Amino acid sequence: MSGMHMADAPVLQATGLVKAYNGKPALRGVDLRLQPGELVALLGPNGAGKSTLMQLLTGLFVPDEGRIEVLGHDLRHDAPRALAGLGVVFQQMALDLDLSVRANLLFHADLHGLPRRLALERMAQGLAALGMEGQLAHPVRTLSGGNRRKVELVRAMLHRPRVLLMDEATVGLDPASRQQLLQAVQALQRDTGVATLWATHLVDEVEGADRVVVLHQGLVRFDGAVDALLAATGADRLEAAFLQLTGPAPRIG
Repeated sequence: MSGMHMADAPVLQATGLVKAYNGKPALRGVDLRLQPGELVALLGPNGAGKSTLMQLLTGLFVPDEGRIEVLGHDLRHDAPRALAGLGVVFQQMALDLDLSVRANLLFHADLHGLPRRLALERMAQGLAALGMEGQLAHPVRTLSGGNRRKVELVRAMLHRPRVLLMDEATVGLDPASRQQLLQAVQALQRDTGVATLWATHLVDEVEGADRVVVLHQGLVRFDGAVDALLAATGADRLEAAFLQLTGPAPRIG
């Protein structure tokens, strides 16, 4: 590790990411790193490039330029090992509504080759930690939006990833459910040491983060602690600091 102690090595490192769609740049040279156990908020207005960045980090798309490593494994050249280190809750719900919570979770556990007994143990633990004991048999369709998200969070953590990606996971949730989900992720971070990248356009979800990365028009405008963001912009509130860095975005199309 060229003198860097393994414990200090980033669990996720993205360097020089460039991505364009039909000639229109979505990311224009983005660097991002996540240290073990860190909660990093990826904050940006809609259209900033957050979704594109998440699609690259999860291997759904390949960057035009740049490199992504998860736990030291190059995502382009060693995707299975890199992706094994990731847990993801996507912006679009990815549960089968007609199946039970148990069936949804077991399907994921089987994909990761988890022994059945271990999978059931982790499922029960994960649901209990989120206040959802006894709901394994419930069809997902009967759950509230907030509880569906909790099931997706349990699923994302079944294979004990070192990195958790939350892609605008609170979209469509009421304020209480948003708060619950954020607290659940913070508890997971404390209990398991999972490093979390929390993408959002909602400033109030950023306050508890260890670091905030502000993305705007495909570029990183700021990367540092919340109080450093306030100091750098001279703003007294996060919302004002965010608006100062991102301004009113020009309307395109």
